[in-house]
Amino acid sequence: MTPDQQTARAPFHIITKPIGAICNINCEYCFYLDKERLYDYPARGSFRMADDVLERYVQQYIEAQPPTAEEVGFSWQGGEPTLMGIDFFRRAVALQKKHARPGQRVTNSLQTNGMLLDDAWCAFLRDEGFLVGISIDGPERKHDRYRLDLEGRGTWKRVMKGLEALKRNNVEFNTLTVVQRDNGDHGASVYRFLKEIGSRFMQLIPIVEHRDGKLTDRAVEPEQWGRFLTAVWDAWIAEDVGEIFVQHFDMMLGITLGFPSTLCVHARTCGRALAVEHNGDLYSCDHFVTPEHLLGNLTKKHLSVLVDGPQQARFGQDKLDTLPRYCRECDFVKFCYGGCPAHRVKQTPDGDPGLNHLCEGYKMFYAHTGPALRAMAAAVRRGGTARDYQRYMPQERGATVGSP
Repeated sequence: MTPDQQTARAPFHIITKPIGAICNINCEYCFYLDKERLYDYPARGSFRMADDVLERYVQQYIEAQPPTAEEVGFSWQGGEPTLMGIDFFRRAVALQKKHARPGQRVTNSLQTNGMLLDDAWCAFLRDEGFLVGISIDGPERKHDRYRLDLEGRGTWKRVMKGLEALKRNNVEFNTLTVVQRDNGDHGASVYRFLKEIGSRFMQLIPIVEHRDGKLTDRAVEPEQWGRFLTAVWDAWIAEDVGEIFVQHFDMMLGITLGFPSTLCVHARTCGRALAVEHNGDLYSCDHFVTPEHLLGNLTKKHLSVLVDGPQQARFGQDKLDTLPRYCRECDFVKFCYGGCPAHRVKQTPDGDPGLNHLCEGYKMFYAHTGPALRAMAAAVRRGGTARDYQRYMPQERGATVGSP
């Protein structure tokens, strides 16, 4: 170990961008595409993680995890990570095996638009145990509203072809769906579509684009977000509890049971989910890849030092310290904690800054789901499962599942 190297004070996670912001499609709402401008390269082909940077990253990421960390998870995103080619990931897996501690489990997840997936890719992903996240925004018309290729053509058919390759090769996958103005009124139909294509674990990510002091017309509206989540919840709770897992719902049940949030956006503080660029630059967060949030470069300073440095500590604590009083006094604060700092672009009714754009939607959704969540928690505490929630539901006249 070098003099400036140590293990981190607590586990942390890094989103890896081996090809930077370079992508083979041009999603209109993507917040990461313009990060290409951070690097003054003559050609897009320069955005590739070099072999020496890859080895340093893999070694340091494993070394920096506390001794109690029995598992280390690598998350590969972009841009579009499959543009790096299979051989890059073969090298990554070999390096993970080389540097892993005895008995330590190393896992990999790959977030992809699915456009390049074929049998060769899928055989590799299956054999090496990768969990694959497919980005898909719903049925064809909804998906192709914003997810276009570089020539302006829809991508849905090609994404579905990649998804079929995953299924054909028995690759474990989940889905990531961006919720925006166009699909935001169709929660139930989007959920049914994801269920029909075989998704058993769903991530729902709201788009809050804020440019030049204004929200774009693609950003999901607060109440629209609340209605979307509520529609998905109602469809899910009617027949899929314990069969299909929606990331946000799992988090809420965990919090109801007394566990901390599993999502950084709804934790008290943040700062343990960072992003590394293709050249080893480490940033505070995937949503804060900006010059002022650059922590340093892992080729010059060990990851453990950067992760636990004062700059990142301030970044993480600011999530709680800047939480408005309006939020601190909210009945739902334990589920929310102000949401993602990148979405805190409004003022409270008292005129204080730092209110989440989606606040009203979250409150609508939390009120709707409260009784059923408490019933699920009661079932689990008594040795049952969340599917047993109905026997613990309030019996007041007129009470319905999920009613406030």
